[in-house]
Amino acid sequence: MTQRDLYEILGVSRDASQDEIKKAYRKLARKYHPDVNPDNEEAEKKFKEIQKAYEVLGDDKKRQRYDQFGHAGVDEDAQHGGFGGQDFGDFGGFGGFEDIFDAFFGGGFSGGGSRRQRPRRGSDLLYRLELEFEEAVFGAEKEAEIPRTESCEKCEGSGAKPGTSPETCPTCEGRGEIRQAKQTPLGQFVNVSPCNACGGDGKIIKDKCPECHGEGKVVRRRKVKLNIPEGVDEGNRLRVAGEGQAGSRGGPPGDLYVEISVKPHEYFEREGNDIYYEANISFPLAAIGGEIEVPTLEGKAKLKVPEGTGNGATFKLKNQGVPTRRGRGHQYVKINVEVPKKLNAEQKNILKDFAKSMGEEIPDDKSFIGRVRDTFGGKG
Repeated sequence: MTQRDLYEILGVSRDASQDEIKKAYRKLARKYHPDVNPDNEEAEKKFKEIQKAYEVLGDDKKRQRYDQFGHAGVDEDAQHGGFGGQDFGDFGGFGGFEDIFDAFFGGGFSGGGSRRQRPRRGSDLLYRLELEFEEAVFGAEKEAEIPRTESCEKCEGSGAKPGTSPETCPTCEGRGEIRQAKQTPLGQFVNVSPCNACGGDGKIIKDKCPECHGEGKVVRRRKVKLNIPEGVDEGNRLRVAGEGQAGSRGGPPGDLYVEISVKPHEYFEREGNDIYYEANISFPLAAIGGEIEVPTLEGKAKLKVPEGTGNGATFKLKNQGVPTRRGRGHQYVKINVEVPKKLNAEQKNILKDFAKSMGEEIPDDKSFIGRVRDTFGGKG
């Protein structure tokens, strides 16, 4: 099945800036978000497609791989398991030169001892957390239930039945690898491969732990408290150290990465640290001027509308935007002038008298309301 071009999905050019990509994503995410389109499978499918495209193009490293190799270069990054409506999974990737050696040559790499007996760090996990608009702005304390591998408490991670211990593998004598020497015209060639008897561990467990069945690890659901700082935005990732998968052979656990998703607001829109709101006013108020009340993130605020305000005029409420460590953004209020679709005879006469006092005649060949709408540039 042919996969769609990620740039095409977001509707941006291949040389688009990160800011352009982010704006395009937000616009489409608001349009196709499941909360805005309940019980719409097509919109939900589109929303997931948009999310996947932004996950790649919104990350410079992933975008570079996609530009160079196409979908094949980034498919591994999208392979996360899911639970409870959330996605999580290993971050994947090679751990270093020795892993690359194994991947290409299929054998153990030895520098004097088996690397397989060394402690190894656990894998990282990715968890997607959906926040309310206000939670992303002001921060929140959340709790997530994460299924992950942990060291078995019953056998303390050894994999052996309590009271017993793993024994040295007689096949490889504890080295975890088998060496086979072959004589060739070019000299002696030594092939090194993992020991099949012990799987490269150098140890054999005869009496396995009944809890973990010899694995030394068990899968548990662990509740993790997440402190979400103020000002986080769509696509941000937060790192929680030590809350990933358990390490091997005494190695440290991996980390948990929390990726933020923000629900669209009923009437606010966000661009960076600024908030945008549209206020509808009548054309008499736009002409005469006055004061209106508008919602902000922290309640109501008074906004002075100067006389002669035109449709589309924008006003700034200082420091009413998103708070961050570097300061607080602003709120911008866009004015929509509403012109009524119908007027009674008295209202029309009043406005006609007003027009005459301004030295203007209303043509007979045009509807009166249309004339008023053209004059004030308002919405019908």
